[in-house]
Amino acid sequence: MRKLFITLGCALLTSLSSVAQGYYTQYYADKELRSKAEAWVKSGEWRNGYEGAAPHSTVNAVDFYLQYQKNPSQWKALFQWLAKTDLLALPKGRHNIEGSNLVASIEDDTNGELSTKRSESHNHKIDFQFVVKGVEKFGIIDHYTSKPNSKYRPDVIHYDYDASKARFYLSNPKEFFLFFPRDWHIAKINNDLKTPECPDENIRVIVVKVDYID
Repeated sequence: MRKLFITLGCALLTSLSSVAQGYYTQYYADKELRSKAEAWVKSGEWRNGYEGAAPHSTVNAVDFYLQYQKNPSQWKALFQWLAKTDLLALPKGRHNIEGSNLVASIEDDTNGELSTKRSESHNHKIDFQFVVKGVEKFGIIDHYTSKPNSKYRPDVIHYDYDASKARFYLSNPKEFFLFFPRDWHIAKINNDLKTPECPDENIRVIVVKVDYID
C-alpha cells in the first residue's frame, strides 16, 4: 500500500510539474522518432535547393518531419519556390506557387500592441511564416491556461490566454516559423526594439498555408 501511495504521489508531482512548465506544442514520447526527426531537420534534406533560412528553434521537428513525409509535393514546391524567388522584390499580394495548389501571401504590414492581436490555431493548415524585412514578434500560448473564446470556423479558432504564460520570440531573416495545429500562436506583435537596425514596426512577411495531413 505504501508503495502505491508513493507511486501515486510521484505521478501527481509529475503532473503538477508539467502544468507549471506549460504545454506549447505537440509532445511525442517516442525518443527514437524525436531523434530521427531532429537529425532529418539538421540534415537539410527538406531544402530542395533552398539555401536560405532554417527552421526557428520553436518549430516542432517531429511535426515537420511527419508532415513532410505525408505531403512531400507541397513542401518540395514551397522550398523550390523560395530558392528561386526574390522575396523582397516580389509585389505584395497573393502569388501561386508553381507545381502546387499553394498560394504565398506577401504582406507588407505593421506590428501592433499585444492587446490588439488575437491568438489562433488551425486544424487543417500549417502556417509557414517567414519575415524577410523588419522584425516581428510572435507569441506561443500555453494550452493549460488558455481556452477557446470563439466557435471554430474553417480554418481558425481563437483563445483567451494568460499573457504571463505565453512565450515570445523575435523573427530574423535567417529563420522561418512553422505553426502546426497544436501551436497556438499570435503574430505581428510590436518588437519594441527601436534600434538603428530596426527603427520601426514595419515588416514584410511571407505566409503560406500548407495542408495538414492527419
